[in-house]
Amino acid sequence: MNLDHVFVCGNPALDFAATLRARRSVRFEMFVTPERLRAWYLESGIVDAVFPGDQADVDRAKTVREAVYQLVTARRLGEEYADEALDVLNGAARRPPAAPQLTASGRWTEATPDEALSTVARHAVELLSGPDVPLLKECGNPECTRIYIDRSRGMRRQWCGMESCGNKIKAAAYRARKKGAHTASAAAR
Repeated sequence: MNLDHVFVCGNPALDFAATLRARRSVRFEMFVTPERLRAWYLESGIVDAVFPGDQADVDRAKTVREAVYQLVTARRLGEEYADEALDVLNGAARRPPAAPQLTASGRWTEATPDEALSTVARHAVELLSGPDVPLLKECGNPECTRIYIDRSRGMRRQWCGMESCGNKIKAAAYRARKKGAHTASAAAR
């Protein structure tokens, strides 16, 4: 059931906010159906099973996702939080979260869509009030708008992930250098 969800940001709330991709250009929406939202919850690992949801669950998830993105961006830039975004996030976080259970085979977390969303919102609250705030960075790929936690030595990480953005940027730079070298050698003849 892999639907190309990417988890490179270092926190489930950041990966959740990144499900609307390329916000400055072509905007690619990952949550187009209840099944896609359910797949994200499962693939993220925040729950092991999610009861089927409906379009209203998708709409609520998108609203919370946008609030998370606004709040993370404000925090990263040192700006004030928007009251509406705070209300949305805190409202979702106040709902009952997914509750892990101990079974004979280990930990198992089954949730409703609302419980899964509350769990994501609580991750956002913890992130935005915790020690990782100074480590928040936006991907260096101009087409990407993911925000990630940079835990690299010296905070030198430039991309959300090498697979998703780093290799694309490096390959494009290599092609540009090769083209420039080829054009320069042709002009020298």
